Amino acid sequence: MAKTSKIVKNERRKAVVARHAERRAQLKAVIARPTTSDDERAAAVRELRRQPRDASATRVRNRDASDGRPRGHLRKFGLSRVKFRDLAHAGHLPGVRTSSW
Repeated sequence: MAKTSKIVKNERRKAVVARHAERRAQLKAVIARPTTSDDERAAAVRELRRQPRDASATRVRNRDASDGRPRGHLRKFGLSRVKFRDLAHAGHLPGVRTSSW
C-alpha cells in the first residue's frame, strides 16, 4: 500500500491538469503554428512557463486503483501486476483466464 499522502498528491495533480488542459492546448497550438509571429510565440512560451508545473499531464503518475502501487501498472485494468495476478487467480476479473497449453 502506497502512502496516503502520495495518493492524495497524485489526485490533486489530476485536478490541476484538468483545470489547465484547455489553456495549455491553446498555447501549444499557437507555438506550433508556423504562421505565428516571433513575438506572439515568445509570449505564448512565457505564459506556458508561468503555469504551475503540475499542470503538465506528464506529472501525473499511473497508480493501482485499489492500493496505489506506482510500479507495474496495467493500464487496461487500472491495477498493478501484483493485484492483477491475485484477482485473476481468484476469478474476480471477467474475461481473464489463466493460460494453459
